[in-house]
Amino acid sequence: MNKEDRGMAKHLVVISYDAFSGDNWELAKSLPNLSRLIKEGAYSTKLKSVYPSLTYVVHSTMVTGVWPDKHGVTHNHPLQPFVENRNQMWYWFRDDLKVPTIYDAVKEAGMKTAGILWPVTARSSIDFNMPEIVAINRENQAIKILKNGSPFFCIRMQLKYGHIRKGIAQPFLDDFSTTCAVDIIKRKKPNLLLLHLIDLDDTKHRYGTNSPEVHETVMRMDQRLGQIVNAVEEAGIGEDTVFIVIGDHGQINVNYRVHLNNLLEEQNLINGNMWRAYFQTTGGAAYLHIKPGDQEAEKTALAVLEKAIKMDEYGIESFFTRNELDGLHVDQSVKYMVEAKEGYCFVDSLSDRMIDDLGKLGISYATHGFSPDKESYKCNVVVSGKKIKNEYELSNMEMIDLAPTMAKILGIHFNCDGKSLDEIFDV
Repeated sequence: MNKEDRGMAKHLVVISYDAFSGDNWELAKSLPNLSRLIKEGAYSTKLKSVYPSLTYVVHSTMVTGVWPDKHGVTHNHPLQPFVENRNQMWYWFRDDLKVPTIYDAVKEAGMKTAGILWPVTARSSIDFNMPEIVAINRENQAIKILKNGSPFFCIRMQLKYGHIRKGIAQPFLDDFSTTCAVDIIKRKKPNLLLLHLIDLDDTKHRYGTNSPEVHETVMRMDQRLGQIVNAVEEAGIGEDTVFIVIGDHGQINVNYRVHLNNLLEEQNLINGNMWRAYFQTTGGAAYLHIKPGDQEAEKTALAVLEKAIKMDEYGIESFFTRNELDGLHVDQSVKYMVEAKEGYCFVDSLSDRMIDDLGKLGISYATHGFSPDKESYKCNVVVSGKKIKNEYELSNMEMIDLAPTMAKILGIHFNCDGKSLDEIFDV
């Protein structure tokens, strides 16, 4: 991980545009700031996510260049049966990753790093770090961020720009994050900045993928891109900066929400807060966990699944055993997994209803966590800068290729499973 003789740029700004997928491309590319980046760079609308396509799983792949079965972040949450979602721990911490990261390598090469709400970076090596971490069970949010990020940087940002935020509500949170990014670019000129913007993902979850609100959010995002590009130019580093704008997954509209654990409860595999088999859901898929050594529970759970698969109303499209999961790079701890049909999603919670008809409940909703091979589910990526080919269209891409490409841009060695996208470089 030593410094190479020559990189493409001294500065790299990586903007994760959460849920930026192919269905947003036509509008986004017509807007002034993204269109400028496209004209001065390479792009693809065929960036494939990972399985399951959850934010923390994907972002971990982006910065490690390895698949989830190797980096160890297999879900947004560690397994926590019966704990309400709002009180669950997440994979917040750098130590949750089992392999090196690109930001560690950049730091080891003697360069400055910054991170704003980038997943799985709490207690990391990032020099100026405001990690994505949430207070649960009556914790104090401010104290938790200070303990797990860069305290002086976080305090400074909160004192200067905290008035912009309204908790985690959008669009205020992304406005705050963007303002912090502008500040750190101008003051510290980091060699690597990782910025996670969440507005589009929140909007799709709440209103569906093709709502007027999504259109408005894409417009807001372009304004934020403009602020960041302008900050780079004002800092005097425009000629020596590359931008990467990445989507991490698509979203799919949901009509029916299925409580899979009801099926296990009916067979007494779940009893109160005790479980012998349990579905940990991802939205568009679910892991089937079996208590180690409980062969009877495994046999019963598989019989339940076999019956449920034959019933269309449960929305199960595919059932995967370990052999298939190896090819999908799903962690070895998972023995069985199910995939939802389009229009369906799975949830952990037990309910007096097996299936929630969201239309009848007046709920508009979309989600992710599906297989990255789902139709129209690919992500967008733009790489833009002085040594990048102009308006160059890439074909199919994998998430593991992003970290080695970042390393190539900054001129550092980084060992991983992906390959640098050397075809984009105009050298």
